[in-house]
Parts: sequence; C-alpha cells; structure tokens
Amino acid sequence: MIQFYSPDIEETLTLPEGESAHCCRVLRHKEGDEIVVTDGKGHRFLCEITDAHPSHTQIIILKSEDLQYERDFQLTLAVAPTKNSDRMEWMVEKAVEIGVDKIVLLKCKRSERKSQRSDRLLKVMVSAMKQSLSSFMPELTEITDFNDFVKNSSPGSQKFFGYCSESFPRKELVKECKPGGEVVIMIGPEGDFTPEEVETAVKNGFMPVTFGNKRLRTETAGVFAVSAVNVINQLA
Repeated sequence: MIQFYSPDIEETLTLPEGESAHCCRVLRHKEGDEIVVTDGKGHRFLCEITDAHPSHTQIIILKSEDLQYERDFQLTLAVAPTKNSDRMEWMVEKAVEIGVDKIVLLKCKRSERKSQRSDRLLKVMVSAMKQSLSSFMPELTEITDFNDFVKNSSPGSQKFFGYCSESFPRKELVKECKPGGEVVIMIGPEGDFTPEEVETAVKNGFMPVTFGNKRLRTETAGVFAVSAVNVINQLA
C-alpha cells in the first residue's frame, strides 16, 4: 500500500504540492483513481481523485478510519545535530521508521552544528512515516539549549543520556530501561557531553548509560537507542 500525507486533508480536500507531484506525475494517478491519505494524527482516509493536478490534486473522502495509537509508551529522542547533515537525516529517517514520538534538536557546548534545517528533516520524517505505513507524525522540536531541555523534561519519565567517558559511573540502557511509560534519551555531539553537562543532567534525574561495549557515532547511537526501547517494550 502507498499512502500520501496531507495534514489538513479533511478541510482542504487537496494534497500538498509535493504529494500531488508524486501522486500524479510519478505514479501517474488520474481522475477516478482511489488513493490512501493520512493526516499524521492517527487518521487514514480512502479517497477518490477528482482533479489529478500535479501541484494541487483534489479528492473526495470515501471512507475514514481512526487508528489506535501504535505504542503504549512514549519516546523522546534528544540529539545534538551531527556535523554531516546527511548522517543526521539518516538517523531521523530510521528513528521514525522504527518508532519515536518526538525528536529534539539539542544544542550542547561541544556541538559542531548549531543549526539544522528543520524543513529538510520534516520532509525526511514524512517520507519515513509513509514508508513505515504509520499514520502518526512525530513531533520535531527546533534547536533547544541543553540546560533548558534537561531542566524542563517530564519529572515522571525514565531519563537517560548516552555517555562515552568512563570517568562517571554508567549503566547499560538495555538493563535499566523498563517497558511502558515515557522514556527520554539524550545523545550528545561527536565530542560528547562536557563534565558540567553531565553533572546538570544527573541533578535533573538523567541516568548516564552505555549502548554496549563499543563507541558509536552520534547517529548510530540514536538509532540503537530507539531500537532498544522499542524492542524492550515489544518483549514485555
């Protein structure tokens, strides 16, 4: 099944320009064809094309379906953008495909990239949501200061941060993370979190963890963390 994304489909009855081009120019759909559209809010629609226009395809809704939320836990991944933007996009793509609810772009003291094109990441997220046949679009938060993030994180959640240095006691994520509830995981920049950031995180309830016995790149650590939390919950 191929599904298209239009966040306001019920109000506009029109596919966005990019989705319209994919629908009519790439897949060559025409008037009278039936397609599946999601709004990214847990709703899926069976639609009929009434105007196959490559920039604003118009439809009528034949049937709607309210889908049950995919997971009984909430996962937030806060990650410092990598110097290579392609690697960041790869990580975001895989995280969405596997299952994540919120992605926070984290600004740390050692961050090599202080900004990130959120519009490009949103396109990657939409593509990944469609690829995985999900109807729930994760939230993307703009660049957020490390201190602001850790101090405002949910007090009742399980909070972890990956840390490479052995100078601070660490535990294994796969042994400490429990199924259910809300999980927040922070991944630092290529240069890791500073000792001051570690102290701040611990004071605000974050547990330093490892992702195994190997040192991982930022983007690999992000994918590992998301995968681990999903598997832990699936096996519960």
